[in-house]
Amino acid sequence: MAARFSELVIDSRDPEALAAWWAEVLDYRVLGRDDDGAVEIGPEAGFGGAAPTLVFAPVADPDPGKPRLHVDVSATDRDQDAELQRLLDLGATPADVGQTGEESWHVLADPEGNPFCLLRRRLDPL
Repeated sequence: MAARFSELVIDSRDPEALAAWWAEVLDYRVLGRDDDGAVEIGPEAGFGGAAPTLVFAPVADPDPGKPRLHVDVSATDRDQDAELQRLLDLGATPADVGQTGEESWHVLADPEGNPFCLLRRRLDPL
């Protein structure tokens, strides 16, 4: 028996706005909202499906240090350059985490400054 990656919890100053942004990026939908202000997004199949869900938890002041993990995304219906432009149009910004410029991926930041990578590999949609 093995464990399965089911959800990722992300601290957020504005869970509604950040959840909406990531839902647009990933073609996810809002699955639920908790009384504490947390917002969960995921694929149409919902929690427990093939893809993990993301939970945006409210915090007054997220830790400003370097995060110990980040999200990687891959385009499903376009090449990397077109997906990069789409993400930038949605409000992502280029981020520098010490990369050399020779990488096959792009490092970006979401609207709250959380870094994520756009990989070159294209994946089939779920």
